[in-house]
Amino acid sequence: MALPSTYADRNCSLARTLEIVGERWTLLIVRDAFFGVRRFGDFATQLGIPRAVLTNRLRFLVGEGVLEHTGGEYRLTRKGLDLLPVLRAMMVWGDSHYSPGGPKRTFRHDADGGTLNRDGRCRECGEVVAVEDIRTEPGPGYVRGPELDPVSEQLTTPRRLLQPLD
Repeated sequence: MALPSTYADRNCSLARTLEIVGERWTLLIVRDAFFGVRRFGDFATQLGIPRAVLTNRLRFLVGEGVLEHTGGEYRLTRKGLDLLPVLRAMMVWGDSHYSPGGPKRTFRHDADGGTLNRDGRCRECGEVVAVEDIRTEPGPGYVRGPELDPVSEQLTTPRRLLQPLD
């Protein structure tokens, strides 16, 4: 039996969520927004996404209230920020099953440097760390390519989540 092309009328939270974040580029755009990417051109450079697809995805995410567009920049809304546990869980799963060298990124509590567990709790102080206080850095499974574009270069340095790129 074929799946319907839309789940908007279904009474299932997962199906409704997939209507918003289930398209292949969406979570990558949201991930990069957490990493500080805000400008259209930076998303295009970092993701290698066709510009027409990026335009449609950004417009859709703004329309759904996941991102807001002001002053030429895209920023996560509260609704978008609420996706962090989803992204973290998917990254942990991906690191566990597809990154033999370990996590590609390490997430730390910026205040004390403690690493975060899969639930976002600092292993040093025990606090559940707010997104604004999370620092990301390359993890042991990160493999640096030969040449990085300026956006990727910035994303490989330790930085707080949501900190805009220069």
